[in-house]
Amino acid sequence: MNILMLSNTFTPHVGGVARSLERFTEEYRHRGHRVIVVAPEFEGEAEHEEDVIRVPAIQNFNGSDFSVRLPIPGLVAAALEDFQPDIIHAHHPFLLGDTALILSSAQNVPLVFTHHTMYEQYTHYVPGDSPVMRRFVIDLSTGFANLCDLVFAPSESIAEVLKDRHVIVPVEVVPTGVQLQRFAKGNGRQFREQHGIPQNAYVVGHLGRLAPEKNLEFLGRAVAEFCMKNKNAHFLLIGVGPSEKKIRQYFQKLGLSDHLHVAGLLQGQAIADAYHAMDVFAFASKSETQGMVLTEAMAAGKPVVALDAPGVREVVQDEDNGRLLDNENLEDFVSALGWTASLPEDRAKIMKKNIQLTAESYSLERCASKALCLYESLLAKETGQRDTENSMWDKALRMLEMEWDIWVNRAHAAGAALNATEPTPPPSK
Repeated sequence: MNILMLSNTFTPHVGGVARSLERFTEEYRHRGHRVIVVAPEFEGEAEHEEDVIRVPAIQNFNGSDFSVRLPIPGLVAAALEDFQPDIIHAHHPFLLGDTALILSSAQNVPLVFTHHTMYEQYTHYVPGDSPVMRRFVIDLSTGFANLCDLVFAPSESIAEVLKDRHVIVPVEVVPTGVQLQRFAKGNGRQFREQHGIPQNAYVVGHLGRLAPEKNLEFLGRAVAEFCMKNKNAHFLLIGVGPSEKKIRQYFQKLGLSDHLHVAGLLQGQAIADAYHAMDVFAFASKSETQGMVLTEAMAAGKPVVALDAPGVREVVQDEDNGRLLDNENLEDFVSALGWTASLPEDRAKIMKKNIQLTAESYSLERCASKALCLYESLLAKETGQRDTENSMWDKALRMLEMEWDIWVNRAHAAGAALNATEPTPPPSK
């Protein structure tokens, strides 16, 4: 198959969507499919990238680590002149999502959308953030989904949310798989040595963007309290972002600065080594759609302590492969970390086996196979229509109709937000 992917984030950006796109793309290419990725320019991107089309973008939009593409009409279409996609797959509903809709309509190619993100939880990066803005974002992303042929939800929780929001096109659960072999082996001892972590320390770890929507301030306080009660405990933090400052302040205030180890951004084998340097993975985000870092940690054999949230509850089973806490309570989180640290040897062995089974159930091979089967099913349904509606006139009409649908969707979202009504079914394809 020829597969066209469009995303507002891609390598070297560090984040869930970029990593998901990179994993699926590599696996599809490994199986003989051709994949072209369209994404914004990012600082530090590779000089030569095979089958990647970069579009000009504003970097670090409004203080975030995201880029926003600049609207240059015709740029993507021109770059794809010799590529005939069988499937177009959008990974965001905004910006390049519009481009995906237009290309799908013009070429009469099925359009798939992965709803990676709860977008309303990221509106603090947009000037004028308000409940109205969050409502607008929900309606706009829902409307976009209904202009597609198929929606991938990264977890069962998100599939239910989308259906509750009146997404009426088919929704299939397709998590981002974990590369088991990549994370199964790592040199945790060497990593500890490189970062000044005692070999006999009990290490609580976390990996991800250190940003407010990840609830890092709560996590920092909880782990700092745990370190206060357990002098042998240390906190290993992988990533960069504005929340790092607050976490450092918590540890400094408690006189625990030497128990905090911030390793920044890591690439390649260093990420696996970092997981293997941990004893437990701690996670407090409630804005996730899937637990990518959770399955990575489990592929490295580590239990997880996390707050119950969509995308998390599918991975973490309380007292089975970690601890899943119902409420955001500091004392409970500290206690759960202590429970994990003090497990008897026989219980620890059972948990380790459960962790391995969980990781295997989220293997990249399994998830990619499901996605490809869904692509093929969609193509089988669409083949007849493409054969009968292939004239230049029909292509032009479809493009004009899709342009209109895009603006109707925007108007619907804006009107519903301003009227502050309950969500209503947005326009469907």
